[in-house]
Amino acid sequence: MGLMVLLGGCTAPHMPDLHPTAQETALIPPTLTLTMSDGAHIPLRLYPADTPEPRGIILALHGYGDSRDAFEFAAPTFTSAGFTLAAPDIRGFGQTTERGSWAGRARMVQDAREEVLWLRTRYPDTPIHVMGESMGGAIALLLAASDTPGISSTILLAPAALDIGQPWEAILGGMDLLAPHWKLDGSAVPGHRVASDNLKALRRLYFDPLTLHSSTIHPLYGLTLLMRAAYDSAPKARLPLLIIFGGRDQFVLPPFTARLLRKLPQGTRIDELPGAHHLLSRDRRGAAQDAVAWLTDPDQFLPSGGDVAAAAWQATAQTQVFP
Repeated sequence: MGLMVLLGGCTAPHMPDLHPTAQETALIPPTLTLTMSDGAHIPLRLYPADTPEPRGIILALHGYGDSRDAFEFAAPTFTSAGFTLAAPDIRGFGQTTERGSWAGRARMVQDAREEVLWLRTRYPDTPIHVMGESMGGAIALLLAASDTPGISSTILLAPAALDIGQPWEAILGGMDLLAPHWKLDGSAVPGHRVASDNLKALRRLYFDPLTLHSSTIHPLYGLTLLMRAAYDSAPKARLPLLIIFGGRDQFVLPPFTARLLRKLPQGTRIDELPGAHHLLSRDRRGAAQDAVAWLTDPDQFLPSGGDVAAAAWQATAQTQVFP
């Protein structure tokens, strides 16, 4: 069942054709295209700070099936506070030439590392932060556990850093061996799950031409291995580190979050938004506001009250069996 839940988080939510608007179906060109060390081209969208000089640059890494447009709804909160968001299409997604394929964990982390170094060159006197959501959170966590220089802090939004365990991983590995191109979509997942309380954002996600609506087995198996690697790397993550998760996340379930929190280094800032769902970049529960508050004044309480909620959540989790 854990495998099926994760599959549901890999695809855009079902949305009937309710006469999408031109804004919902818009293909917004990238601000620029980066060339990686292996010659691959990565489209990147910049959300510039409203201030003459940005107080920080945030490399924003999206989730599985998503794209550089993932941060459209959260961006104004960051840009109005003086932060520029640099949101690339992760290789295999968005408008990359490898769309629909899986680049592999090492290459995806290397891409993020090169993007950080590019930002450091472009903004030499400005702090560089890395923020990742879901799959992007797994990449951000692996980056935080590496020796990449120039990263001032890391923000994890509902990170997909977990070990789905056996027999699920072995089953998926066997499927990858026998039928790597077998296509799956959200209809394969029983039950109804809510990714966000923001219907406008969910419609944009669904109708955005950059969104992937299905997955073959091979990338899904690659995602599974990426998530486990990120989970295993958690104790080595460098601080400062903020993790934000939603109390109503139906994709990265509470047992997985509890296990990850126990592995993260002491001093990690933990923020739980009780009513929030999985797609925190789109939810209306204040993840972006908390991230901005932490970046600008990390010693103060978060505006959502997530510090207190996280402490209560952890105390409750201690009484439950989350091995």
